[in-house]
Amino acid sequence: MQQPPLPTRPTRDAVPSIDEGSAGAVVWHRTDLRIADNPVLAAAAGGRGDADRRLLPLFVFDPAFYGDGGTACDARIEFLHDCLRDLDRQYRDVGGVGLTYAHGDPIAVLERLVDAGWDVYAQGAPSGRYGTNRDGRARESLDVNFVGGDGLVRDEPYPRREWSDRVEAWLTDDPVDWDPRQVRLDRIDTGVDPGRIADAYAVASEKTDVPAGGRSVARDRLESFVSRLGAYPGNISSPVDAREGTSGLSPYLRFGCLSVREVYQRVEEGAPDGRGKSMFISRLYWNRHYRQKLLDWPGWVDRAVNPVMRGFNRDRHDPELVAAWKAGETGFPMVDASMRCLRETGWLNFRTRAMCASLYFHVLQQPWRIGADHFYEHLIDGDAAINYTQWQSQCGLVGRPGLRLYNPAKGVRDLDPDGEFVTRWVPELADLPARHLPRPEKTPLAVQDDCGVRIGEEYPYPVVDYEGARQEFRDRYGEVGGDAADRLADETVARRASLSGGVSGAKAIAAEHGNEPDRTTTSESGGSQTGLDEF
Repeated sequence: MQQPPLPTRPTRDAVPSIDEGSAGAVVWHRTDLRIADNPVLAAAAGGRGDADRRLLPLFVFDPAFYGDGGTACDARIEFLHDCLRDLDRQYRDVGGVGLTYAHGDPIAVLERLVDAGWDVYAQGAPSGRYGTNRDGRARESLDVNFVGGDGLVRDEPYPRREWSDRVEAWLTDDPVDWDPRQVRLDRIDTGVDPGRIADAYAVASEKTDVPAGGRSVARDRLESFVSRLGAYPGNISSPVDAREGTSGLSPYLRFGCLSVREVYQRVEEGAPDGRGKSMFISRLYWNRHYRQKLLDWPGWVDRAVNPVMRGFNRDRHDPELVAAWKAGETGFPMVDASMRCLRETGWLNFRTRAMCASLYFHVLQQPWRIGADHFYEHLIDGDAAINYTQWQSQCGLVGRPGLRLYNPAKGVRDLDPDGEFVTRWVPELADLPARHLPRPEKTPLAVQDDCGVRIGEEYPYPVVDYEGARQEFRDRYGEVGGDAADRLADETVARRASLSGGVSGAKAIAAEHGNEPDRTTTSESGGSQTGLDEF
């Protein structure tokens, strides 16, 4: 196990004690790196409501996120460090002394503060494998106050009941506020800061075109996007147009530089009505939808939701096929360009993300989690709630009927007809006429000779036969599809699937598409469900 290059900080001696009759609250920032519309900060600043209440904003650099054991690329870590420097400025701008940086196992760091009399407040957000375990330890051993207030439904037996109505009410509600004049903002000088951590752990990204992190940059991007939102529908599918034509806000939402609510309200206030506005707002609902899924069942990151689908493709694991997919050397140009773009920039638009996942699981027929983990490592906006739930949904592991199976050759024709994206990332094909880019292996040898591009030499033949592999997958999937639909009638499985139609929606799928005849369904609410079909 790699030893941390820095000791645990702050030391016990450096932690100020809370005197009897006073109150001290630690705001443990994780993925809520802002001071505006921050329910954790508002909750921590509440209570006494006078200057005797001490507030300590804190970020803990956890060694588990660095080195070989980490699950984030260096570019995402550098983006995080930008966000933290910006958060420090936010506190100073309201008269504070800045953000306290700590280093070490967060539980060990927080224990020192709790022992000195501090209460700890943190965002109760759904997280990945490590974060879920860490928060469980913090809740059990330190009695950390985990705060909601993010539009998600907690501690209810049927969270999907009238869910979209509740999310809408949260989105339109007033942002939460706090008054920095009513608390005493504290800081501990620990000798730890983002720069020192980056040096100690040799954080050095080689990715390009990575945006700067922080709230100030995020606000500028939001304002720019609102002014051009009308063009949004025409820009989202093409990987070339999407680079500048979409909002670019996903990494800022992932790290909480902006709240989903303030983005929603700014768009509602500043953008003209139209298709672009409605499409973008729908994606803010989907952001909450996928986070609700992970909150309802943290297992999304580890195993297939539907027990019938667990282990699907496991017996076909081929490390060479996985390596070709990761490297962008599959012989399918749109997928190869996308995978190289992901590795180089940490970004892909939604359509190409889905296409790469589809080829990986449906055509190469490889185990889903290896692919999902690779995406999560490289994406600057890597969010466990969105990444893993989307991967499972795209692969068909929930048990719903139908497959979103993408054709990469059609993807070139539809999304990159001039070959701009493909040849940018697969320069081996730059001299090949654009009409041959969907299927380079079909290019006549005379044309290959004329342009100096030999398929099988400069660029590989497809690693599998697309049509044959796709049909084989369809046959295999069809053999278990009815059984998978049947399992959605099991309320335990239905709850973890967290479909927009709730438990009753899952049971309806089982009744219509399962193998067991004459199944009846009942609604957990006794009435109709409010779904997200319109979104």
